[in-house]
Amino acid sequence: MLKTALVFVIGLLLGANLVYFFMAGRPQPATSTPSAEPVAAPAAKQPPGGAARPATKSSTPNRDASPTASARGGALLIPVQGIRAEQLSDTYGDARGSDRSHNAMDIMAPTGTPVLAVSDGRLAKIFDSKAGGLTLYQFDPSETYNYYYAHLDRYAEGLTEGQMLRRGQVIGYVGSTGNANPAAPHLHFAVYRLGPEKRWHEGAPINPYPLLRG
Repeated sequence: MLKTALVFVIGLLLGANLVYFFMAGRPQPATSTPSAEPVAAPAAKQPPGGAARPATKSSTPNRDASPTASARGGALLIPVQGIRAEQLSDTYGDARGSDRSHNAMDIMAPTGTPVLAVSDGRLAKIFDSKAGGLTLYQFDPSETYNYYYAHLDRYAEGLTEGQMLRRGQVIGYVGSTGNANPAAPHLHFAVYRLGPEKRWHEGAPINPYPLLRG
């Protein structure tokens, strides 16, 4: 009886050891711990030929909001060849006799000095008058203003009414025809604002001096 009990106890002890070794030898399932480091985002694809550039807003250049220079605005070409701006004198408004004023400016120069068109525009009239002598009337390109050249010695060859003149084109030569003093040849130059009828012999006078001085 004692022997049987001893065998039973020994068997229990052996079985417990076998269970322990069996459990200890089995692999334990791995546990995962969240990483403290953030997972990096995939790199953006680069365009061929270089690194990506940040997007920028497309911009439209600011247009000049100011109106374009009018036909009389800005500097007209000085109509006598070889005369500089500092040589001009403002004779607009000077008295002429007892009953009129000078609605133009006189540009002194030797007889025969070329006279130049102050801008592009149509040759409106070739006219020989008692006071102005040999004269030319030129409209600006918009036909808002009329340029008047007087006391010419002669006209340039080939001029015809209605033809388009170019800025700087020779249109005549300084003289003293009409009521000008033969001892003081000059170009009488005037600017007029045309009326709605666009008559070459009518218009409101404008001082040409600041226009030629620029």
